[in-house]
Amino acid sequence: MRQITLLSHLLLAGVVTIGLTGCGGSPSKTDDHDVSEEGHDHASEGPHHGTLIELGEEEYHAELVHDDEAGTVTIYLLDAAGKEPVAIEAEELTLNVKAGDEAAQFKLAAADAADGKAAKFTSSETDLAEAFDEDGAETVLVVTIAGKQFRGNVKHDHDHDHDHGHDH
Repeated sequence: MRQITLLSHLLLAGVVTIGLTGCGGSPSKTDDHDVSEEGHDHASEGPHHGTLIELGEEEYHAELVHDDEAGTVTIYLLDAAGKEPVAIEAEELTLNVKAGDEAAQFKLAAADAADGKAAKFTSSETDLAEAFDEDGAETVLVVTIAGKQFRGNVKHDHDHDHDHGHDH
């Protein structure tokens, strides 16, 4: 039952994604939003050289850093400009990944928490790293910030190099 519900949520996110024409036109009224560089003043990559994920109508951003060598996936929560960390009261974030007929939900644990708040969340779960690398994988970040739930569709370019711990 949980997988059916998850699958229906992922399918809905996919339909919303197909319906969006990017961020260049009038803003969408949904919290599901694709990462796009057109018409924005923020950077195309995050401060940790990861993929930026838009949350809401650019209310916040998240940055996903996938390190193949270390086998980790890290999410950093950032401000509207995609530059400064935003710490939240949460023990974990959720990534929903659909690859082919398989759908799975992964939890990323808070890291470097101070005063019960964290802006960095990590997972070294092998299944997440493998699912994320699947061609055609659809990944959706789910996070609650200040009592509001956000969903951000992760664009992942399999033709680029992942962070392998090298200085950029």
